[in-house]
Amino acid sequence: MLTNTATRYGSLARFFHWSIALLILTAIALGLIGDNTPRNADTVARLQTIYSAHKTIGITVLLLAVLRIGWAVTQPRPVPLHPERRAETLAAEVVHWALYGAILIMPLSGWVMHAAESGFAPIWWPFGQGLPFVPKSEAVAHTAGAVHGLSAWVIILSIAAHIAGALKHQIIDKDATLARMSHGRDAGDAAATHGRAAPLLAVGLWIIVLGVALFAAPSTPAPEAQGEKAELTGEAASVVPADGPTWEVQNGDLTFSVVQIGTPVEGHFDTWSAAITYDDTTGIGAVTVNIDTTTLTLGSVTDNAKSEEFFNVAAYSTATFTADITRTGEAHHAAGNLTLAGAIVPVTLPFELLVEGDVATMTGSVELDRRDFGMGAGYTDESTVGFGVTVTVNLTATRTD
Repeated sequence: MLTNTATRYGSLARFFHWSIALLILTAIALGLIGDNTPRNADTVARLQTIYSAHKTIGITVLLLAVLRIGWAVTQPRPVPLHPERRAETLAAEVVHWALYGAILIMPLSGWVMHAAESGFAPIWWPFGQGLPFVPKSEAVAHTAGAVHGLSAWVIILSIAAHIAGALKHQIIDKDATLARMSHGRDAGDAAATHGRAAPLLAVGLWIIVLGVALFAAPSTPAPEAQGEKAELTGEAASVVPADGPTWEVQNGDLTFSVVQIGTPVEGHFDTWSAAITYDDTTGIGAVTVNIDTTTLTLGSVTDNAKSEEFFNVAAYSTATFTADITRTGEAHHAAGNLTLAGAIVPVTLPFELLVEGDVATMTGSVELDRRDFGMGAGYTDESTVGFGVTVTVNLTATRTD
């Protein structure tokens, strides 16, 4: 029988139950394996497969959950077998409704987190990587990640309680609770009813969980505010690099892009400072930039980027670019040395400059090779991490003298 009755589950309800249960347990196992696998060049391909499978299974669960809940609201729900055991019945039904919430909230929050960040492990076809109305935002990704993490605990505890209850009914009570869901046995008194408190308690539980996740989510400046929040008056700003008019940076962005597993991923530094002198009459000046590398973000692989194999922020928390500025015709160049991750590499940054009175707007970009800085030595080809890194800077500065 496809449909439910008051005393048995139909075949479609049983299909949804067991398929979603199997997929959830698989996704949890993959997540735990991935979280406990070291991050290095030897494991990157395996980790990509693990997390891509985890994400794709999660979205499959979400779609099945929508179908399951849609089907459930059109069907009678089989009555409890022991309505006289009020506390036990209430607890079982709260777990049941909490699981309904979990199979929606957990995969949806994971999809939002993936859509909001750039980087590792794409979702497999036919599902897309983005979601409507979800911007690329570290703040959104962190918040969705907090919801996803707490939802994982809810679903793990709920599944454990659900399994424990099923075993109790099978081994101790020796009733038909498990048989009703395993092969559709007819059991129970059709005159029994479900209480109304369980769904309300489950909703209350999820309100608490979401409130805790949203309150505890780490705050990250939105992309449009990062330039304004950057520390533009730090150590470098106190050092005038050359004679000439000085300029104070008002806002700006320092970003970089690298291809990871065939997909461009954009990162940025939240905290940096620049000391600039420039004579717009002669086109000569100098610049010193200090970058706090501990504030870098690179989508879902931020922690790996900060590790010893790449930026090694524990040992080298500051990068410095010191250069002379020259102008040839309308073209400007900042030629000097970039000190990063313990390496000193000559770098020439071409840039466009527009000076209007006492306000200057600058945009520049340069291609670097991560191997010149000893980064990712274990990643010997570009199948996982590209060699080229495009660094882009734009800023607005005002003349101070």
